[in-house]
Amino acid sequence: MKPSEFAALKAKKKCCRSKPRCKRCPLVLNKVHKAELAGVRGKELDKVLKRARKA
Repeated sequence: MKPSEFAALKAKKKCCRSKPRCKRCPLVLNKVHKAELAGVRGKELDKVLKRARKA
C-alpha cells in the first residue's frame, strides 16, 4: 500500500504503543496526513511514514 493511501485509512480507536507502531495507529496516520497536506509527495512521504512508525 502506498503512503498516500494511508491518509485515507480509518484509525484505530486507541494507540497500542507497540514498536514499531502499526500502520493504522492514530499517531502514524495523523503525521502522514499532515505531511501530505504540507505538499510532501513520493519517496519523501514514504520516509515520513517510516519515521512515524519508529516514533
